[in-house]
Parts: sequence; C-alpha cells; structure tokens
Amino acid sequence: MGKYSALSLLRGAFNGQSHWQPAWRDPEPKASYDVVIIGGGGHGLATAYYLAKVHGITNVAVIEKGYIGGGNVGRNTTIVRSNYRQEPLGRFFEFSLKLWEGLSDDLNYNVMFSPRGALTLGHSDADMIRLAEKGDAMAVQGIDAELLSRDQVMKLEPCLDFSRQARFPIEGAMIQRRGGTARHDAVAWGFARGADSHGVDIIQKCEVTGMVMDGNRVTGVETSRGRINAGMVAVCAAGHSGHVAAMAGLKLPVESQTLQAMVTEGVKPMVNTVVMTQSLHCYISQSDKGGIVFGGDPDNWPSYAQRGQPVTMEMAVQQGLALIPALSRLRMLRCWAGVTDMSFDGSPIISATPRDGLWINGGWCYGGFKATPGSGYLFADTLAKGRAHEIVEPFALDRFERGSAVDENGTGPFPNHR
Repeated sequence: MGKYSALSLLRGAFNGQSHWQPAWRDPEPKASYDVVIIGGGGHGLATAYYLAKVHGITNVAVIEKGYIGGGNVGRNTTIVRSNYRQEPLGRFFEFSLKLWEGLSDDLNYNVMFSPRGALTLGHSDADMIRLAEKGDAMAVQGIDAELLSRDQVMKLEPCLDFSRQARFPIEGAMIQRRGGTARHDAVAWGFARGADSHGVDIIQKCEVTGMVMDGNRVTGVETSRGRINAGMVAVCAAGHSGHVAAMAGLKLPVESQTLQAMVTEGVKPMVNTVVMTQSLHCYISQSDKGGIVFGGDPDNWPSYAQRGQPVTMEMAVQQGLALIPALSRLRMLRCWAGVTDMSFDGSPIISATPRDGLWINGGWCYGGFKATPGSGYLFADTLAKGRAHEIVEPFALDRFERGSAVDENGTGPFPNHR
C-alpha cells in the first residue's frame, strides 16, 4: 500500500494531479433550503457538518462570497486551547478542545492537531499570582493546568532568554499540556468535504446582498446569484457579522478590526510549545513546515482590510525577539491579517436575534479558530432545536442589555483581551 501511494504521488507530480477529484461539489443554488448559513469559514462549515451528521438536517446551503479557506479560517495563528478562567468560557472551549482531540478521526481527514502544550509565561510575582489563580479556576472546572517553575520552563523552552538582564525576566509559567495547534486550511477542507458528503451544498462566489423579510421574519437572502429562500438563516460571517446583520436592520455590539500575524522562513525545531505571556501581547509557535509564527494585538480601529499595519506587527516582533533573541537571525516569509468581530466584552455571540428566523454566531475576537468544532456543534444543536444549548446560553445577544457580560479580564477586548 505504501509503494502504491508513493507511485500515485509520483504520477501526480508529472500529470498535474489531473486524475484528482474535487473534495466537494460545486452546485448551483437551489430555490430554497431549510437552513442557509452565511459564511463558508470554519464556523459555518462546522455548523453545516454537524447539522447534517448529528441532526439529519441536510437541506442546507453554506454561502461564501469568496472561496473556502480565504477568510479568517485561513488567516490565524492556529492556536487551540481551553485555558480560560471564567466558567462559561472554560466550559465552552473545553468542550471544543475535546472535539479537537478526535476531529481527524471524525472527519476522516488529518487536521494535524498537535497537542504540544499552551505555555503562558509569567514575568513578575504579580504575573505568577494571576497564573496560579487562573490555574486554580481551571482545575475547579476539571480542566488541566500546571504551574511551572523557572527551571522547568528552561528545560521545556531552552531558547527563551532566561538571563536576569532580559527585558522581560521569566519567573515561571502555566501550561495546558493538551493545548497546541492545528492546520487551519486542513480544518476548512475537512469540514467542507464532510459537510458535502452529507448532502450540504457549498456555494462559493456567492455574496449576500440583502435579507428577504416578511414582517419581522427573515425568510431568505438576496445574493449575487439570485434569491434563496430559507426556513432559517444563520450568520457565521466572522468580521462581517455587523455588516450582514445590518441588512436585517440590526446593529450588533461588535466592531470589525484586523488581527495580523507573520511567519518566518523554516528552521529546525526550536519552539516546542505555543508560547504566550501574561503581560505581553505576542504569541509564538513553530509551524509544521518549521516557520516561526508571530501574532499580536489587533490594530484597534475599524477596518475590513485583510492586511495589517507595520507598526502593530513591529510591536509583536519586538516582544518576540526579546523573549527569544535567536529569532532575530530569521527572515520574514510573509504576513497576513484577518477581519475579526470584536465584541464589547471580548466573548462570542451565539444566539437568536430580534428578527425571527435569523440567528447569529460571531463576536469571536481572538478566539475564533480554537472554537471551530465546538462552535459548529453547539450552534448546530441550537439551530436544530430552536433554542440555545446550555453551554452557549451565557453568550446570548441580549446579555449586553441585561448587564451580563462574560469578560475574561474585566477589560473587554481593547487593548489587552486574550
């Protein structure tokens, strides 16, 4: 079998993979569907997949204005973790992390989930106290967390600057060993192929231009490829949630901002975990190709551009080089940005809306990628049963009106929400 596979790859190298079949269909839109999902990113595709597989709802269309993998699902730093202090967030992301652990088997597609550990550095006594408090809160929820001494961190990540002259001295860390990374494009392709195999229509190059309304009820969408009627419409449009919701006359408590990252040329293994810090605004990991991935803060002003600002990236790189000086010898290969929904409390919105038949899954701020399978599973359950799953009840849209914010740091997403 191995020989046959090698010969198949060799043959494909010479014939341009002309014998390969598309991983999913390219159907024309039907006149109507039971569910229309706006947004063909990770959350939209995962929702469609679980609607079909778990609930048997297959008359579903995923509408994507661009191409699969061209939005935020392909424009992130691939980090997966559930190390949150607040119980609603911890419970949600732990549910998602457990799905990540079996996702390749479930999809029969290798999403390259790598539980290499999510390491959060502490640079002061105050940092270490906060990490200990966070670890205790996680332990109460049954989520793994381990506090590490400076010596233990040194053994785990020897390339970090442990000198007492370091700009950011390292006093210790907290690690969630089950956290790590996954391959973002593989996640998009795996969910797309899985949804398609259950009969879901994935319609690319189809932009939503308006909502079809009957009184207070949304009954379909107007698109660049014609009107599509729907029993219900679900918005999974990442950084464009506010724009899409406005088509139904809604103003969401979100602001669209760009969140950027970069990757260096490939090198031999030198960063063993996902390195984050309690006080700084950069996070570092090494990709499966050997590139060092940097991420930082959002640009902190409204934008729909899929490109970032050099000043923001420079700040993240400066901090990263202070943590791992050896990275200064590497060349940047490329940089990119995604458009994110920054909610007012830094937590997602998974909810019905004031418009009958219209549901929202957005406001993910920094946390969209790692939430992908959990978000899709729980949103699908919510749509199928017409009421919020208990895990997503705290993330209702009306929580802002009720004063029930779910704010991990007590600061909202600006500027230091992680």
